[in-house]
Amino acid sequence: MRLKLCPNLHFSRHTDASNLRDNTGWLSRARSEEVPLSLNISSAAVRGDADDADYIPEEDLRNLSEQEIDGGTDGKEKLVLSQECHLVTLMSAVKGRFDITTTHVYFHDLSPVKDDLDRQDFKWPLPSLREIYLRRYNLRRSALEIFLIDQTNYFLNFTTKTRNRVVSRLLGLRPPNLAYNSSRSPADLLRASGLTQKWVNHEITNFEYLMQLNTIAGRTYNDLSQYPVFPWIIADYTSEELDLNNPDTFRDLSKPIGVVNPRNEADVKMKYDSFEDPSGTIAKFHYGTHYSNSAGVLHYLVRVEPFASLHIELQSGRFDVADRQFHSIPQTWKLLMDNPNDVKELIPEFFYFPEFLKNLNQFDLGLLQGTKDRVNDVDLPKWASSAEDFIYKHRKALESEHVSAHLHEWIDLIFGCKQKGPKAVEALNVFYYCSYEGAVDLDAITNPVEREAVEGMINNFGQTPSQLLKEPHPQRLSSSEALAKMLKSERKPDITMFLNKLTPITVEVSNDKDPVVFVSGPRSPPRGFLQTALPDCLVTVTRGGVVGVHSWLPYDRYNNRGFTFDTDPTMAHPKTRRSVSDSFHPSISPNSQLFCVSHDGKMLITAGHWDCSVRVYSLTKNKTLVSVIRHFDLVTCVALDQCSWYLASGSQDCTVVVWDISHLSSAPLRPVQTLYGHDQPVTTVAIATELDLVASGSKDGTVNIHSIHEGQYLRTLYPAGCDLGVSTEITYLAISAQGHVAFAANSTTNHSVHVFSVNGESVGSKYVAGRVTGLATAGDCLVVVDDAGDLTMSRLLGLYPVFDIPLHIPIQDVVVTPGNSHLLVSLQDGNIVVIFVPNS
Repeated sequence: MRLKLCPNLHFSRHTDASNLRDNTGWLSRARSEEVPLSLNISSAAVRGDADDADYIPEEDLRNLSEQEIDGGTDGKEKLVLSQECHLVTLMSAVKGRFDITTTHVYFHDLSPVKDDLDRQDFKWPLPSLREIYLRRYNLRRSALEIFLIDQTNYFLNFTTKTRNRVVSRLLGLRPPNLAYNSSRSPADLLRASGLTQKWVNHEITNFEYLMQLNTIAGRTYNDLSQYPVFPWIIADYTSEELDLNNPDTFRDLSKPIGVVNPRNEADVKMKYDSFEDPSGTIAKFHYGTHYSNSAGVLHYLVRVEPFASLHIELQSGRFDVADRQFHSIPQTWKLLMDNPNDVKELIPEFFYFPEFLKNLNQFDLGLLQGTKDRVNDVDLPKWASSAEDFIYKHRKALESEHVSAHLHEWIDLIFGCKQKGPKAVEALNVFYYCSYEGAVDLDAITNPVEREAVEGMINNFGQTPSQLLKEPHPQRLSSSEALAKMLKSERKPDITMFLNKLTPITVEVSNDKDPVVFVSGPRSPPRGFLQTALPDCLVTVTRGGVVGVHSWLPYDRYNNRGFTFDTDPTMAHPKTRRSVSDSFHPSISPNSQLFCVSHDGKMLITAGHWDCSVRVYSLTKNKTLVSVIRHFDLVTCVALDQCSWYLASGSQDCTVVVWDISHLSSAPLRPVQTLYGHDQPVTTVAIATELDLVASGSKDGTVNIHSIHEGQYLRTLYPAGCDLGVSTEITYLAISAQGHVAFAANSTTNHSVHVFSVNGESVGSKYVAGRVTGLATAGDCLVVVDDAGDLTMSRLLGLYPVFDIPLHIPIQDVVVTPGNSHLLVSLQDGNIVVIFVPNS
């Protein structure tokens, strides 16, 4: 997901594009919403049902991937394969060369001479490869999309034959983190993934499931003609309040958007029945435009670069007229209901990215003809008080019980049994034939002018996703049915969905003389086929530096507690216990911010040492493996990303260092960035590689935001509402999966918690009674604990509380387990409180 806005060194407000629009007049720019039916491409049309399975023969994959690739005994990098290709970027393709070596993959930009800032050269170490998907480009099965550990992805187009060879060579190198799902077709990939059953059982959200379906079906952020597609879900854009318990609030998901208004059905059906192509090339269709195409995506994203520039390019160098711009959500819905030829569905940004609704770049988008109002920010429904409020409520509506009960009907239209064939005809869901996979063989077009025209038509008018299901999609269980099933299975429910059922249970780990100050989250299972990890475990560190590795099982039907937490027996005996106590600086009191655990559960990373080092302690060998010094003063905090790729450390020298830890078990920490900007010691850090973001808090009362890869300073956040002139210290930081930056501020007069969007917009602040001792995020909630013994869970947007529990004992740390199934809270009396939904 694209969440973070970045400075654009070549930014333009496109005043020329605004002037051209205003000086040319309205009628000369009227554009057709229909595809050109006169284009003669009968030689390229594929007759009959095309085989839409995109796959590599298993025997070819096996033979090539099992070939030994000699990396050499001298450890030097050697070239394995070099292949010309194109890097696909939204609406263009950059010519280049893709090289595979024994240690890296490279893309070399071979396009005409460019400024160095514009070149698209890339270099990725093999361990950074996470997934590879076979892709289509212009309806040809010739591309692949590579997803990296840091959540970035690249779309490369080859020929079909060379594409298969590239994939096989990559698999032959066995990248350690690669979780490639074999060479199955998209439909087989979905069946093998188990995602549908997880969705049915509420183990993943509607948003997550739709994103996964889009990815498997070939939709990508890298190609506007194959952009991820989401449904319009709400039909009420006029009420003062949004009632998610009223069925009339929602759009009918069983019908294509073009006939949600019943008055359009007759016109759409008549259009299909009356259409005849004398050449026999063009099959009957209900809609001449597609529900997802380049123009539609740019229509929605016109306020954000690079989409504004691409919109202008598509409109021949000018902004489109104001009345056709995306200026009002209620008006857009009304026009969709009145016009069966406009069938745009939504894009994912409607559910997570409020900035696309704001004209932050101050583009001149023109004046509406009727009212003469200037088009600026998008007009919102009455029930939304801000762009952030709209996104929050819209996402909440997507996850509502009503949408959950009917979403399978829309999935059948877009990805399933009503996408093609007689069922699609019956559902009034047939689009222009060139949008379907296998309908056109571009290689059969010998005339370069005709081929370019067809490629342009595909790019501009959209492509139908690969069909994933030929049988009706199963319906999702209701929330109550899903909960009852979870409580009988080995899947614990998300605590944020069942706040009224949460129960605390206390587990004795240590004592009040040496309380636990750090608790790690349970280790996630390894992704790659070469990865190994310790069994599920929790790692704790006490104030005295005693390390415990405890057995953890989140679900146990034979245990009255509903989970298993077996305390590490070595902690009880001085001769057997693990300890990291001998090297902490006497001015440092061990706390949760001095420790983090690697994702394989084998390494404990520590700070606060007298020699200003960051150390790596082996939990299996019970000794320090690595000690690296980069800071010039004591290291006060460390934080690990969710990808196990980067570590951030903050110091009393006022700097933050970002470390590459991708080879933590075999190589020392490697510093990649040193970040500056604080005037006083850094007290807390957080890092999110997926967002390319590092946040650091300081005794100077500021939170600085930098990018990871470039080390670029982005912005500074200040605690809202704090007294001027009063010294304020930032004590804790957390970054949510949705891109919220939360932090705690402590001053001599009060304690407070603040939440900002990833782009610096304040979305909530509140005072708390005690000094904050820990922050964690769970879904759309923020968990705050303090030294008064209170735990409060609040919605990130607005920070209004939804759950609280007084534990009456000062709290040392709080952790949310994977899947938001449990809260782990360490207390000053040495115990750990586990908060969860019990089995009964």
